Amino acid sequence: MINELITLLVLIVSALGMLAVIFRKIPVLVKLPDVGQSVALKPLVESWYKNSIDGIKNMPGLRSFSTETFLRKTLSKIRILSLKTDNKTSTWLQKLKEKSQKDKMKESDNYWEELKKSTKHNK
Repeated sequence: MINELITLLVLIVSALGMLAVIFRKIPVLVKLPDVGQSVALKPLVESWYKNSIDGIKNMPGLRSFSTETFLRKTLSKIRILSLKTDNKTSTWLQKLKEKSQKDKMKESDNYWEELKKSTKHNK
């Protein structure tokens, strides 16, 4: 009963807090510009991006830079890393399998010895 009352109280206080925040922010939201006005920024951003890329491409050390070569080398390195990781993981799995098989063999060997001991003690 008391838990339900506490939960209801927390719910009511939380709802009142959310309403207070919303009512305090409504005037700020009304003053914000329409979405249509922010579309005018898109051409400015696109031209800035294009000019930046052109400026980077015209730098002395980067004129011969090939994005395809860079991408190919990067993907090759990632592939090698993933293959090394896969190889290491398979090695770990193989070791775990061998260990579990050895443990299973030891348990089965001990089973018969323990059975013999228990029958000797019972006689």
